[in-house]
Amino acid sequence: MTTALQPPPPPSHPLLRLTLAPHGTMPRPIDGAWWPRSYDLLAELPHLLSGLPAAWGQITRVTVNGAKWSAVPGRILVCNQVVRLSRTLTSSAPHTIVLLAPGRGRWDLVVVPPDTTEQAAKPLMAAAGHA
Repeated sequence: MTTALQPPPPPSHPLLRLTLAPHGTMPRPIDGAWWPRSYDLLAELPHLLSGLPAAWGQITRVTVNGAKWSAVPGRILVCNQVVRLSRTLTSSAPHTIVLLAPGRGRWDLVVVPPDTTEQAAKPLMAAAGHA
């Protein structure tokens, strides 16, 4: 198992493309959508984690679904927090990322492929925000 050290994203990093479904009392299969700029998880994940609601707590485990992600080491250091990473290739939920925070919960996000045009991505992001 390898560990990758990543500094926090620079302040000039482009805006996070993330849409979250409204918080409710009923569990839902999808909690939102994330549209990363690449499949480089080591570059994209720190930006995603820094943009999540504080109420979600510290994300300590992330599972990405799909073979397109570049290197997925066993863990990464994000803002002085160790985050365990894994990849799954299940066909039941392709293009998803699962975020886990002990004692807080699990959040499943649809991953809009980075090469998706803005015209095609907007309805996907909106639909996941209403899931």
